Amino acid sequence: MSNVQTILIKSNDAQVAEIASTALNEAEGYRLMFCDDDRAAMRRLDEVHVNLMLYDYQASVSDDESALIRCRLAYPSCARITLFDAAVEAEGVGATDRAAAFVFLKKPVNAAQLRLATKRALEQVELSRRHRILTRELKLSVDDDLFTGRLTSSVQGGYSQFERLVFVSAKMADLVEEARIAAKTNMPVLIQGDTGTGKELLARAIHFNSQRRNSPMHVQNCGGIADVVLQSELFGHVRGAFPGAISDRLGLFRAADGGTIFLDEISEISAQFQVALLRFLQEGEVKPLGSDEMLHSNVRIIAASNKSIEGMVEQGRFRRDLFYRLRGFQLQVPTLAERPEDIPLLTQFFVEKYAGVVGRRVLGVTTDALRRLEAYPFPGNVRELENEVQRMVAVAEQGGYIAWRHLSERISRIPIREEGTGGFVPVGSTLKDMVESLERAIVAQALDRSHWNQSKVAQDLGLSRVGLANKIKRYDLTRKKR
Repeated sequence: MSNVQTILIKSNDAQVAEIASTALNEAEGYRLMFCDDDRAAMRRLDEVHVNLMLYDYQASVSDDESALIRCRLAYPSCARITLFDAAVEAEGVGATDRAAAFVFLKKPVNAAQLRLATKRALEQVELSRRHRILTRELKLSVDDDLFTGRLTSSVQGGYSQFERLVFVSAKMADLVEEARIAAKTNMPVLIQGDTGTGKELLARAIHFNSQRRNSPMHVQNCGGIADVVLQSELFGHVRGAFPGAISDRLGLFRAADGGTIFLDEISEISAQFQVALLRFLQEGEVKPLGSDEMLHSNVRIIAASNKSIEGMVEQGRFRRDLFYRLRGFQLQVPTLAERPEDIPLLTQFFVEKYAGVVGRRVLGVTTDALRRLEAYPFPGNVRELENEVQRMVAVAEQGGYIAWRHLSERISRIPIREEGTGGFVPVGSTLKDMVESLERAIVAQALDRSHWNQSKVAQDLGLSRVGLANKIKRYDLTRKKR
């Protein structure tokens, strides 16, 4: 297990919160998050990697609205413990059974009992994880025609996780390391990256690993919004400030006091609003629309953009002083095409997630399907991959594997090189395109065979070192990890 275990406590009982805080403290490696209701608990499950949920059962909450049931379906690896009063014991036991929870505890909860039950539940989750991986590996060993010795993970896990971000690539590891450092500070963070790369997931991970994690995080998309509306959303307004302002509005800056505001598409704000935002970053001052009163708020800003803010500064389209204020930490999220080694892991992660949601048993993904997924450029990045996996899970046979036939047409038609046999299907609609695809495959194979000894490859192919370097750059060839 990891050093820190995140425990989500869904309860509006102050005594439960007090006992949990006493029994499960940070010194013993527990990180506690509290939610008053099921809706908030569901949001936390989607935002944060939760190891265990303590669920205070309320008879008034149906299974359709229950975070306990949602946790079992969407996040089966999260351990579950139910708490309830003696007055609803029969219903509580039934809910525990339907949610396949580890155990139930009657209120008032005993601190020593809670501590021991938590420890045992987390141990069971880890043992179940290892058993699941071993079972998969044993299954793969007899399916050589489907998987050709390719294992999706190891007993040790084989991947890293930062809340809901999972990865094995060095690029993501470097990014997450910097994000962890940023999370320990109160400095603003500027996240840049293409659409669908996971900028909001990274922002939420930073928030929930900061000292502000028990304060709110609010999200505001700044794209395509008029200045007066955006200013009202963030700074608030008083009644009558503009047509349609029929009551006072608090504004997100004040609503998130002590917490975090995530401003997406920050590149789209106007020059006028840039001035107001700069003032807030400098002084923490909040002046609602239509009010003469100057208020203050302590909020951390995490901004994101799919455009280069630095480039916009050079073009005079974004204030330089605001750019410097926003980039306390500047993080660049790589595209999925830049980290193809993450595709098999993300595929498996999404398979497990959506198989639970739709109640379908999926054993895994065949090598042929994975190779085509890895060969596809994914212009929509991780979001596009997630949508593709969700669709594949829905059409896959119960108790079977996701195979080539389950892929979308645009991915299933991707040609792949047959490793070790020299087989190759050319790509392109013209002779020139096909010849270039063949040249790319020949150069890539030669580099792999010689373990990227470029001098030897240049000599074998009758090229100069400069000529080979140009082809590597032209075809965007990168060395595969072995």
